[in-house]
Amino acid sequence: MTGQSLTSFIEEVCGDSHLRVEDDLGDGFVRLRSAEAERRQAKHDIRSTEDIVIEMLRNARDAGARSIFVALSREGSVRKICMIDDGAGVPEAMRGAIFEPRVTSKLDTMHVDKWGVHGRGMALFSIAENAESAYVVASAAGMGASLAVVTDLGRLPEKTDQSSSPVFSYSETGELQVRGPRNINRITAEFAFEHRDAVSVYSGSPTDIAATLYEYANATVSANTRAFTADPEELPVVKRLCLAVDPAGFVELARGIGLEMSERSARRIMDGSIRGLESVAETIAFEQRGPSAKKNRSASSKALSVDPRGLKIEQSDMAAFSEKLQRAFSDLAEQYYLEPGVQPEVRVARDGIHVNFPLLKLL
Repeated sequence: MTGQSLTSFIEEVCGDSHLRVEDDLGDGFVRLRSAEAERRQAKHDIRSTEDIVIEMLRNARDAGARSIFVALSREGSVRKICMIDDGAGVPEAMRGAIFEPRVTSKLDTMHVDKWGVHGRGMALFSIAENAESAYVVASAAGMGASLAVVTDLGRLPEKTDQSSSPVFSYSETGELQVRGPRNINRITAEFAFEHRDAVSVYSGSPTDIAATLYEYANATVSANTRAFTADPEELPVVKRLCLAVDPAGFVELARGIGLEMSERSARRIMDGSIRGLESVAETIAFEQRGPSAKKNRSASSKALSVDPRGLKIEQSDMAAFSEKLQRAFSDLAEQYYLEPGVQPEVRVARDGIHVNFPLLKLL
């Protein structure tokens, strides 16, 4: 699509003549013209750490992510947020530019939800304006992304109580209510619940997130792929940890996607002592209040069961299932001259159990 036709399309979609493309940056990214007033306003759109978290979650959602992993750490007054997703990703040439005003990869730049109007073209710019640093740790087109933000709590505050978890309930009229301080836990839980049918959110320490990604990658990447992948960048960001062969290598791979941890923690993850997290939606606490609460809570639980990690399959059962699939595939492989003995990739998703047999080569 040419720059001119892209401009016309945006004007048609937005219905707003002042939203014109200022520059076509390539790789599907454009810079929309912005007024100085918008740039000044961006400074005031972020007032707390919680604001940064919700904007990053919305950004990942609008990038097409189906899974979002939020790693949180704090040392003194320094807060670090590392958000990893399996969305559209950012081309290498655009890694710095996405934090500039009005740079976006989506034509429908505005998204209205319960938190108001969200525009990817200004959200990341607002974050960068208020943070000590904001940058892309790892990403590539179609490979997801890891974005890191570092803030100074003396300059950008957050709720004092960051340990409390919210409690959800329904009113007499069936309206969803949330109690608890508006901390990061609550912001993340509300987002996870609001988008539970489309996005799975996991939140914890860098070590917790690394353990979750390690389990996820090992469950979705075949043994052959793991054995013959020399460069981690050949895999999506969310799957790179499965290439670790020892704790030192795990630490290096984790650092490459923005997760800092000790070699001891890496060893405990690899030997299964530290397990992956449940999705935030699965951990939400509901309080029964009023005569309609039981009915509504039941409906909510049913909705939550569509989360991809809602179905838990024991490792031994998964291994037996994979073995049977492998045997069934061998007959087809012989008939069509495919490589026999291919390890199937089995993934539990929202709509079912997905099985993929990589076609490595012809015999």
